[in-house]
Amino acid sequence: DVIDAMMKIHQYSIMCAPTVAQEAALEALKNGGNAMLEMKESYRSRRGFFVRGLNDAGLQCLLPHGAFYAFASVKNTGLSSEEFAEKLLRAEHVAVVPGEAFGPGGAGFIRCCYATSAEELQEALIRIKRFVASLKG
Repeated sequence: DVIDAMMKIHQYSIMCAPTVAQEAALEALKNGGNAMLEMKESYRSRRGFFVRGLNDAGLQCLLPHGAFYAFASVKNTGLSSEEFAEKLLRAEHVAVVPGEAFGPGGAGFIRCCYATSAEELQEALIRIKRFVASLKG
């Protein structure tokens, strides 16, 4: 019956990676070392550039040691993180995630992803800096 077949497909798809994905992972482990090191250095470089830019814009941000996200404080702007995110989006077309989305401890912070090109990060920082400056003047 169709339901039984669909359940079996679902069961196998959540229980193990598809064969093609397993083969790709094996190839990456065997031959992807140099590409991985280049990618790792690229992310490290963008992370440092972006965090410095946030701090230069007046948003205190510590250097993250995990994923592709920076968690910057917006407390000195006088706005909640939700207000900051919405106004930044409207004024400068830069999307950030309000810290409250990650629980009460995120209040007063925004989460920014730096898993994009250096050029896009540079443009985002120009816009963020301009927005923060507009709040002061």
